[in-house]
Order: sequence, then C-alpha cells, then structure tokens
Amino acid sequence: MERTKKRVAAMADIHVKTSDRGIWKDTFEQLNTEADVLIICGDLTDTGDEDEARVLGEALHGLHIPVIGVLGNHDFEKGRQKIIKQILTEHKMTLLDGEFTVASDIGFAGTKGFGGGFDQFMLSIFGEDMMKEFVHEAVNESLQLDRALTRLEQEHPDLPKVALLHYAPIKNTVKGEPEQLYPFLGSSHLAEALNRRQVTVAFHGHAHGGTIFGQTSGNIPVYNVALPLLRNEHPGTSYMIVEV
Repeated sequence: MERTKKRVAAMADIHVKTSDRGIWKDTFEQLNTEADVLIICGDLTDTGDEDEARVLGEALHGLHIPVIGVLGNHDFEKGRQKIIKQILTEHKMTLLDGEFTVASDIGFAGTKGFGGGFDQFMLSIFGEDMMKEFVHEAVNESLQLDRALTRLEQEHPDLPKVALLHYAPIKNTVKGEPEQLYPFLGSSHLAEALNRRQVTVAFHGHAHGGTIFGQTSGNIPVYNVALPLLRNEHPGTSYMIVEV
C-alpha cells in the first residue's frame, strides 16, 4: 500500500518573550487543521529564561498535534537550558538532543548543531586549544545527529527521516547574511550526516537573513525556517508546510 504523505509544519527562531502571552494562540489553533506535526528548530526563548519557556508551554496547550523541536543558542544564554527543556517537556513538547522520535508515521532526529563554516572554508582542528574546542563542538554535534539517524534507520527502516537543526548544514541557506558571519551560522560537518544517512528533508533556523531553500551535495533538500526570514519572504506567515 502506498504511504500517505503527512504535512510537517516547520518554524524556528520564535524568540518567545514573557510579554508574548497569547500571541501564538491563533497560529497554533490554525495548525491543528493545516498540519499533522509541528517542528520548531531552536531559539524557542528570547533570552534563555525559564519564564519565557513557560509562556511557550502555555501556548502549546492549544495544539492537538505532536510538537517536536531542538534548542537554539538563545536557549543557552543563561545556562538554564536543562530547565527550559524540562518545562517544555512537561507541556508535551519533544525536544531532541542527539535523539530521535517517531510521530505521524515520520522519523525525526535532531540536535542543535554548531558553527565552523562551510565547504573549503571550514575551520580545521588546528592551533590553539580554544580553536580546537570550537571545531570539536561542531564535529560532536554532527556525530550526535549521525548516531540518532542511524538508530532511527535501524529501528524504523521504512519511515522517512526528517532532520531538525538550529544551525545551518549548508552555505546556500545562509546566503543573504554577511559573509563574515558564516562561520558562526553553521557547519558543513552537519551536512555530512544528512548525506550519509540519506534523510528525506532537513530544517534549520538561526540565519534570519538567509535563504529559505537549498540542497546538500547529496541533493538532500534543506529549508531555513527562521521566523524573520519566513515573514520577510511571505508577510503574515509564521511557518512553512512541507509534505513528507
């Protein structure tokens, strides 16, 4: 029997503030009829504060579809990322950090990712210890994603695989940002995992001034769903829907 495609709604960089109580109500209610699952690719909070996470958690009550996400750099700002994850998990959001989950007959694997640059301009593990640590972080995030995708493939070989990231895996979806920022917007190490595991589609955020669509060298489609970018390209839009 041919598999019925499901509708994945994707957004990122929603930067919820404590003053945002109630503003997501209509959007989330609309998603109940337009999508089968919602993914949010990081920067869930504006300053990494647990009260901001509580505001988002309250808004999630209006959703009757699965919600899956990863944390972003803003969620780490105050060192309270574990508390943020706990709060949102209590509000029935699944947050991935090198893990996978299955929802709506789709496998989702995710991690935050990190910077390091792209293609021939990637930073190398060379020089000062601090530089090596920076690059190691990107490599480790890529390995986490690869392991999650591997486990997903082993346990659910027939399901499509969707990757969630905050940082970009390819240069094409950060184009539009100043080139000087590229090393801090993502890393090609992440794309290696996407290509190796032949994911169906990948989503990320972080590059607010980037480009919505691109592909890896292995022709994996990649979408930048940062909220400022979506609203700039399609005024009034808060999410993208892709059939998987």
